Amino acid sequence: MIIILFFIAHWYSSLFFQTFFQHRYAAHSMFSMSKTWERVFFIVSYIVQGSSYLSPYVYGILHRMHHAYADTEQDPHSPKYDRNLFVMMWRTKKYYTDIFMGKIAIPEKFKKGLPTWFTFDKIVDRWYSRAFWVLAYTAFYVFFATQWWMYLLLPIHFFMGPFHGAIINWFAHRYGYENFSLKNTAKNFLPVDFLMLGESYHNNHHKYISRPNFGIRWFEFDPVYPVIKLFDKLRIIRMNKA
Repeated sequence: MIIILFFIAHWYSSLFFQTFFQHRYAAHSMFSMSKTWERVFFIVSYIVQGSSYLSPYVYGILHRMHHAYADTEQDPHSPKYDRNLFVMMWRTKKYYTDIFMGKIAIPEKFKKGLPTWFTFDKIVDRWYSRAFWVLAYTAFYVFFATQWWMYLLLPIHFFMGPFHGAIINWFAHRYGYENFSLKNTAKNFLPVDFLMLGESYHNNHHKYISRPNFGIRWFEFDPVYPVIKLFDKLRIIRMNKA
């Protein structure tokens, strides 16, 4: 039971900070926050995402490129140009590394307004940091796992962020329904949204990229949006005026 609870907690905490901080805040500037709170979210994102932590700066660039070049050869991750899920994930990883290491020139429009803490990212986005978390997860399982099959969950812990991204970037561009006719293949992959905290409403998001509530229709509940409104009331963030 401890292992299952740990897995669920890691899944949803990692996903929450990815969708709230790296996606809705960094990539799309759906709300603003002070520099102090921004750095708090940098640190907490690293703690909960562990070995799969992604720099909000690089994530923002990648995601903005995805919107600008969706389903074209310049898209960092598209099932239309990658023969399978793992090829797409590897290509995205290469894009991420090249941007992080400054190996490719990025147009200024993709970098504008992104949160930056380069010193922090240079420390935590390294192999030794990721290795530490891999060892920590493994040690936790050694102490608390009671069945052999539980160890099969470890690779998901190691690559939690890419795993979340792959569900949307691959499946939500291949399966689901559309509320809006777009120039790309983004769809709403509703059956799995209880696992994705609103992220599976991908067709809606590609239509209204600055809308903090990813749900549109009455049955499309985005569980992160009420948290955003709560943070706004608590003055942790400031929602942008419509």
